[in-house]
Amino acid sequence: MNKTIYYVNGNAVRKLEEAEPQRHGHSTRRELEDARRRKNRRRAARRNQERALSMNRAFVTFLTACVLASAFVSVTVIQTRSNVTQQMKEVAALESKVADIKADNDVRYKKITTSTDLNAIKDAAINRLGMKSATQDQIVYYSVDNNNYMDQYNDIPE
Repeated sequence: MNKTIYYVNGNAVRKLEEAEPQRHGHSTRRELEDARRRKNRRRAARRNQERALSMNRAFVTFLTACVLASAFVSVTVIQTRSNVTQQMKEVAALESKVADIKADNDVRYKKITTSTDLNAIKDAAINRLGMKSATQDQIVYYSVDNNNYMDQYNDIPE
């Protein structure tokens, strides 16, 4: 007895399909064995999937060690970068301070050189203090080796 069954698929679509002939408890031995095999395969697949998804203690320990090691390395890198940035800021501040001091020194040097009049000093030495220019026999020349220093073993002659 074949019956045609109509049903709604979705919210408004109708499809026409024929239903399989229904058997009332009359399955063959082969169909029962096939059903049992399919059920066993499903169980085996489920067990394999559970085994694949399960994590044993050693694997969890390994993953924990990996996470801790990566966290340690990340924290170390961040601290190192922070220290380098801080030191770069300090170096920049010190370089700025050195530049300011050099500019101040240049200003003071210019002020000293412009305020000193060598002709006035020579005039004061000759007229007020009675100094005279050195004569040729008062000048003594010394030869210096390529050393950066000179040792004095005797007094300089007058």
